[in-house]
Amino acid sequence: MTPTLAQPRRPRAGTTPRVDRRARARDWAEIQERMLVPLYEAVYERLEVGGATRLLGLGCGSGLALLMAASRGAAVTGVDPSAPERLALARERLLPDAALGTRPRGDTRLVEGGPADVAGPDVPAYNLVTAFQPIGCMAGDSEGLSALLEAAAPLAGRGTPVVLAGWGPPERCTTSSVLKVATKLADPLRSTGSWRPALRDDLEEVAQRAGLKPDGSGRVACPFGYADTESAVRGLLSTGLFDAAVGATDQAQVEKEVTEALHPHQRRDGTLWMPNVFRYLIARTP
Repeated sequence: MTPTLAQPRRPRAGTTPRVDRRARARDWAEIQERMLVPLYEAVYERLEVGGATRLLGLGCGSGLALLMAASRGAAVTGVDPSAPERLALARERLLPDAALGTRPRGDTRLVEGGPADVAGPDVPAYNLVTAFQPIGCMAGDSEGLSALLEAAAPLAGRGTPVVLAGWGPPERCTTSSVLKVATKLADPLRSTGSWRPALRDDLEEVAQRAGLKPDGSGRVACPFGYADTESAVRGLLSTGLFDAAVGATDQAQVEKEVTEALHPHQRRDGTLWMPNVFRYLIARTP
């Protein structure tokens, strides 16, 4: 989940994109993506990811989670059908650069597409599947995830762990108060795409719809920390959660209101700190 804080959304037909997606992807990779490192580490430690691991990352985005698995010796494959700008950054991180004479990290493959695009008779079965895109903060943010997991299951062996991620309860996620700005600006009627609190069984419901059997879960502290307000705004906007708000109003208005929402979280030295808890679920393929 990807991985991303939210699946990037494409502009609706007939609308003019107002978001610089290349800049957003760079801000994600340089500022925001590292906030989820504790989540990735906790999962990899628990599942003992190493040289025997063949990992399939769904929605791999700019590839930090794959890079961390590859550094443990894992062979990694990442697919992402909806974020080519982030996937380009993943290629910079993980694939060889002939000009520099470097080699790929293990058996690495990155594909703009879905699980079907990495299937083949000569492809060994994966023994770990991850969907690190956290769900549970926007209405409808899990749409399509069960189908994606169902499509990935045949590429893995029986009983293979499949990891899903989600936001923790709003009272444990300080960032929830800032995310509500997106709802206020883009979707005041609170329909699909608006903020909603994470529910206890969000991940289990997705897994069960995909035919997977839940087999353990955990919670991980993932605080969001920024050097200054400008970095915080850029990082949060890079998640894609505010793109609809930018389209409904304008960039300056969204940045102004996000800045105001961040003010209570700014410390005396100008840095910002927002404690959050994320949850992960380990399910098993049939």
